[in-house]
Amino acid sequence: MYDNTCKYLAETYPADFATWLLGEPIALTRLEPRELSTEPIRADSLTFLESQDVVLHLEFQTRPDDAIPFRMADYYLRLYRKYPQRQIRQFVIYLLPSQDPLVYQRTFEHSYLKHEFAVIRLWEQPVEIFLQNQGLMPLAALTQTPDPVQTLRDIAQRIDRIPERRQQRNLTAATEIISGLALEKQVIQQLLRSDIMKESVIYQAILEEGKQEGRQEGLTEAQKQIALKMLRSGLNKSLIVELTGLSPAEVESLASP
Repeated sequence: MYDNTCKYLAETYPADFATWLLGEPIALTRLEPRELSTEPIRADSLTFLESQDVVLHLEFQTRPDDAIPFRMADYYLRLYRKYPQRQIRQFVIYLLPSQDPLVYQRTFEHSYLKHEFAVIRLWEQPVEIFLQNQGLMPLAALTQTPDPVQTLRDIAQRIDRIPERRQQRNLTAATEIISGLALEKQVIQQLLRSDIMKESVIYQAILEEGKQEGRQEGLTEAQKQIALKMLRSGLNKSLIVELTGLSPAEVESLASP
């Protein structure tokens, strides 16, 4: 869920991510993974954006993964094969603080092959640029902020000033999901308008995915499938109750082994 939410932000606000990662607001559009190869690509775990000169490859990770270095080399070669004249920039973005050596690993080496990519540990990033760009705001509470609660309060105020309601509710939903990695649910619910999350495209995507994964046995079954996915992603049980409409007892039973 967290990876997909970050993917949504990158694809919806590509200029904001280009400003952060490339240093300039390059106009980027989404590159479909199927354009790279006939072999399967885990499209839910990565984002490709492109301009005439640059291909930007982003991997969002909540926890270390020893397969990342090989994946980055593999995707680089696929991109190079199709776009040999373009600059290829790759970033692995870790969301949660970790001392695991894997979050510092930025090379893949095998025999005579050596490939390098960029690694960003979000908790080391200064918060200012995240508050200055709408597409980055939902990530701000995970950055190097001295006060995550105050940062979330600032985000909420900035979102409230957005005149377009659709954009407002989608950013609220993204902020609520991602901030749950760092803050208690009570704090998030006090500062953000949870009532508009169900109207967001992010929640609707979760709903649709739950329906597809379910056995199509009616609304309750779809709700349970959604709740299971949220539980696996680490979302707080109280928030799951609020978003799915299930009772606390039903959510608790799904959480029990």
